[in-house]
Amino acid sequence: MTEPCWPDGSVTPIVVRYSECDPVGVAHHAAYVVWLEQARTDRLKQFSTAYRALEEMGIYFVVARLNIRYQKPARYDDHLHVHTRVAAVGRVKIDHEYRIYRGKALLTTAQTTIVCVDGEGKVQPVPD
Repeated sequence: MTEPCWPDGSVTPIVVRYSECDPVGVAHHAAYVVWLEQARTDRLKQFSTAYRALEEMGIYFVVARLNIRYQKPARYDDHLHVHTRVAAVGRVKIDHEYRIYRGKALLTTAQTTIVCVDGEGKVQPVPD
């Protein structure tokens, strides 16, 4: 499954690395957070601008909420696809939804809320 599962979504391919796994080859739960971050920044580049360019303008995003539901394990050398979409945009925050698949098997669902801040960490409006 490489087409976005949402019409307004994007897809990021991931290959599970050995260093992300426990001794029996199951991906560690913390690796998923890294994959979600990669998918979120890839989506930003695809639909807007690179995160680096935003930082150069003094615009930063911090994770305020993270929710992950692990349904099936990912394993060493699995080829995964992280499907990402923007679920909602508020004045100072953006909500994302994610689905991680191995082939057609849904492994994980997740949601994040990121908040827009300036270089001093003060909340600011999300730019257009």
